[in-house]
Amino acid sequence: RADVGQIELQPGILRDEATNQPLSSREAYISCNQLVENPAPGRPLRRIVQIRGVDDPEMSAKVHNLTLTSGVWFSQEGVLEGAAGEQNLVQAVVGEGIARELGRDRTKEVLASAKNKQRLDVGDSFLLGEERLAIVGVIKSTGSVFDSEIWAKRARIGKSFGEENYSTVVVRTAGPDEAKKVKEFFNKDYKDSALQAYTETEYFESLAQTNKQFLGATIIITAILSIGGVFGVMNTMFAAVSQRSKDIGVLRILGFSRLEVLYTFLLESLVLALFGGTLGCLLGCLVHGTKATSVVSGGQGSSKNVVLELLVSGDTISIGLLVTLLMGLLGGIIPSLLAMRLRPLESLR
Repeated sequence: RADVGQIELQPGILRDEATNQPLSSREAYISCNQLVENPAPGRPLRRIVQIRGVDDPEMSAKVHNLTLTSGVWFSQEGVLEGAAGEQNLVQAVVGEGIARELGRDRTKEVLASAKNKQRLDVGDSFLLGEERLAIVGVIKSTGSVFDSEIWAKRARIGKSFGEENYSTVVVRTAGPDEAKKVKEFFNKDYKDSALQAYTETEYFESLAQTNKQFLGATIIITAILSIGGVFGVMNTMFAAVSQRSKDIGVLRILGFSRLEVLYTFLLESLVLALFGGTLGCLLGCLVHGTKATSVVSGGQGSSKNVVLELLVSGDTISIGLLVTLLMGLLGGIIPSLLAMRLRPLESLR
């Protein structure tokens, strides 16, 4: 066991300007198997949730550069007194992603009177093991693992889930170079206890396997659908050339060059692909919206669930339309070449 206080006093670690305390977050990271309170038909009965037990939430927020979108950080006691005859509630701050996921567990009656229909909010509570947690704050989304986490007082939540010791100490340095020096010091020169130090970039790269797997699956599916789309455009254009063979002959006799015929059918192919891509984007946005969340398993040992937020931005739509134009070009080039090579007299027969 390492002396956390000694770790925080090592050179290279920044201090808070207001309190002169080391910018350090003492944490116990816990994965908990949660029983879903009101599972909808077809949904899992349990989920793995991530709890980050911290001592000083405001200091931890400074270290991780996080802010609240609503509410406050939990108190030093970390507990709300329950009503007469009821258990005390553990104060918790939750990420927006897990708040949306937990919000799906509400019954229709509870949802009808809820002030926030999209997710749990300040004042709501949920069951985790034998503890009921009351939400006092919601962490502003940063597109990171914190969106999927529940923060609570380590001394209280650690006892409930058998993780009373610190599992991680996160410290802030002046910059990347200083972070590497601190990492090298703890990994090579620090002799008081065995530690494994990572820079923040290295740590999150180790947790990025979920994103890589998700991206890989997306690329494979997109490639398969794109190939199918290319053949679909090609089949349509072959049919168009076949039906308009006489029209092509008339155009050639009137003086249109082969290149002009080629460009005409290529343009038609591109317009057809662009129309299909635009229609697909519109239907997708109307049916699913421009934002969706998905809970996937991943992380170290595949023992954690991560709430992924999928956003459809203007850049995403632009890239999608460019891909459809490329599909139109690839699918239309061969039929257009065929149309270009038709001889006027043969096409008029």
